[in-house]
Amino acid sequence: MPLSITLVILAITVAVSFYAFNKPQVQARLMMNPYNIERKNQYERFLTSGFIHKDHLHLIFNMFSFYFLGTSVERDFVILFGPKGNYYFIALYLMAIAVSDLPTYFKQQDNPGYNSLGASGGVAAIVFAFIILEPMQYLCIFLALCMPGFVLGSLYIIYSYFQSKRANDHINHDAHLYGSLFGLLFCIVVYPVSISNFYQQVSYWLEHLFGG
Repeated sequence: MPLSITLVILAITVAVSFYAFNKPQVQARLMMNPYNIERKNQYERFLTSGFIHKDHLHLIFNMFSFYFLGTSVERDFVILFGPKGNYYFIALYLMAIAVSDLPTYFKQQDNPGYNSLGASGGVAAIVFAFIILEPMQYLCIFLALCMPGFVLGSLYIIYSYFQSKRANDHINHDAHLYGSLFGLLFCIVVYPVSISNFYQQVSYWLEHLFGG
């Protein structure tokens, strides 16, 4: 039975998060802190911040989404690319964690008090990789409100964009937004056919919805 990359990443994230929960100094050293990255060249924070979480609820929410959609994306990548699919999956997740924090880094590099943490950027990339590969699969919010993935994804991007402009709820919406966009871009680059497949499926759904 092939080793699940999703489960390995999930296990590492849970282990590191639990280790750091009761060790403020460890958590502070691993957090995304643009000021320390800029002044002390601590570039590893771009990645380490994705393996720690604020609390158990934050961790559960991220890992729940990552597990269910990560296993699907991992499977799709292996089907599309063979053994290389596993490496693409790892690259997508890790690169998304780092890339999704770049806007925050440039905005906050002169602010020593700014910190963020969590796997949200990487998870968002996985979610949107799933959406572009399987846009008609239904996704649910809190297991209640369900809709086609491309509809939910569109609403999520709009929400993240406007919330990032407000920036008043202590959530790094920029990481959510740019992680999502990176997931789309990554799939388009490594599998260009995905964009035409996405367009055909969505067009077909809209035609039937409006009786075309």
